[in-house]
Amino acid sequence: MLKPTRTTAGWRTYGPEQMMRAREIVELRTLGLTLVEVARVLDGDASVLARALATHEAVLQARIRQLRETVHRLHKLRGELDRGSMSVASALTKVRQARDTISVAINLPWPWNGERFELREVCRLTHIVGPLGSGKTRLAKRLADAIEGASFVALDRLRDGAAAAKERLAADPQLELRVRHSVAAITGDGGNTSDALVALLTALETEGPAVQVIDMLEDGLNAPTQEALICFLRRRRPSARPLIFLTRSSFILDVDAVGPDEAIILCPANHSPPMLVAPHRGAPGYEALSMCLATPEVRARTEGVIAVRCSD
Repeated sequence: MLKPTRTTAGWRTYGPEQMMRAREIVELRTLGLTLVEVARVLDGDASVLARALATHEAVLQARIRQLRETVHRLHKLRGELDRGSMSVASALTKVRQARDTISVAINLPWPWNGERFELREVCRLTHIVGPLGSGKTRLAKRLADAIEGASFVALDRLRDGAAAAKERLAADPQLELRVRHSVAAITGDGGNTSDALVALLTALETEGPAVQVIDMLEDGLNAPTQEALICFLRRRRPSARPLIFLTRSSFILDVDAVGPDEAIILCPANHSPPMLVAPHRGAPGYEALSMCLATPEVRARTEGVIAVRCSD
């Protein structure tokens, strides 16, 4: 997005216009726009900026409401402690509840050997990444079983989920309305509607689960739809339930766009325990993470490939 000039010696130089554009990029990123959205705004697409500003305002308003509610609960707890009507242990439990955080600790399934794995806080978006046969699907299912109130959205949504989704939407007008609005938001950002997208959104918009764990978020979706989908998920209100999903798409997991309320779990190829990876070069696991991600065109080469464990 920045195009410097070159000196006769080949050095890049950035003049006042480039520095002004750089400041605009930084300001747009602080509003939560991805690099793709920033590029569209700088190219003159005012509708993207308008939606981003409205979304950012809604996010801030929701955070204000959450903070007010938390302050009110903490004030109430302080009063009960001062009166001696609550033990310290009970107060600490309620403080943790006031933070609205979800944590989970599990013993890992095969291909690991029962090692302990902990997520001290389940973020709003958690990406699970790993090569074929790394155990990431088993990890996802185990997390769905361990987190109270969680549900697992399997890949059968692509096989027979479209018909089931249509039946559910026909029977639930409110769900159908939410899905229709979500489809409109995604197609408005350049995505394409499809049975796979409708089936996925039907699962995402279903009320009930406290956390949703999704197998291969991008399956059945083309590149523009993947980009629009992840932008849509990032714009959800702060109180929206956390999502944990498997991905191997560089469009879904654009490391440069990962926000502070997201986490990346890498399942290494050598079956070392899963690890949290920070989204910046030089972080432990970053290079291995990068090797797992690819565009939809590259991933199509391994479509249908199944990794199996072979005996000696």
